[in-house]
Amino acid sequence: MDIIYGTYNPGKYKSMVKRLKGLDINLIPLNSFDRNLEEADENGKEPLDNAIAKAQAYYRQLKRPVFSCDSGLFFDNVDEDDQPGVYIKRVKGKTLTDLGMQSYYSNLASKYGGRLTAYYKNSICLIINDNIIYKYDGQDINSDKFYIVSKPHNIFQKGYPLDSLSVNIKTNKYYYDMDEQEYNRSNGFRKFFIRVLKLQ
Repeated sequence: MDIIYGTYNPGKYKSMVKRLKGLDINLIPLNSFDRNLEEADENGKEPLDNAIAKAQAYYRQLKRPVFSCDSGLFFDNVDEDDQPGVYIKRVKGKTLTDLGMQSYYSNLASKYGGRLTAYYKNSICLIINDNIIYKYDGQDINSDKFYIVSKPHNIFQKGYPLDSLSVNIKTNKYYYDMDEQEYNRSNGFRKFFIRVLKLQ
């Protein structure tokens, strides 16, 4: 089944292709369309609000099955003003670049002693047609808790600026320094597609 993934982020596209490998799903990236697509206003207070808005915007223009995801970043034990939530890239009204994000969150970790305990609250909206729409933000698609640290790893991947600051809690290693066998990625997204599309 062909499904459009509503993102222009190449890192997120590659990651989702890997998560869904082996399923009868052909993910189509937005940049494969030879047209400028209007993007949704992401003004929701929760990740699911933004996932729905993005999926609806792309479906309205393409009229083909499409899904979008959105995330909120949350920290344990920080001041409310320092809690990003859905505003991961937008800080005090300013949209940060990838390097700007790395710098901001590195400095924020420094403010709290060098590291922050964090997790991503994820959501997904899949639109098959005008009548079939799936919305989901269950805990099984959230990330495990991890550390955001002040010292960046020397690897920097475009589209995933915070990965260079991310450290596994159990191993105390940067994720970039870990083998795939050392940690389990959430398979909640895979289970979502299997469940709603009745895939085997």
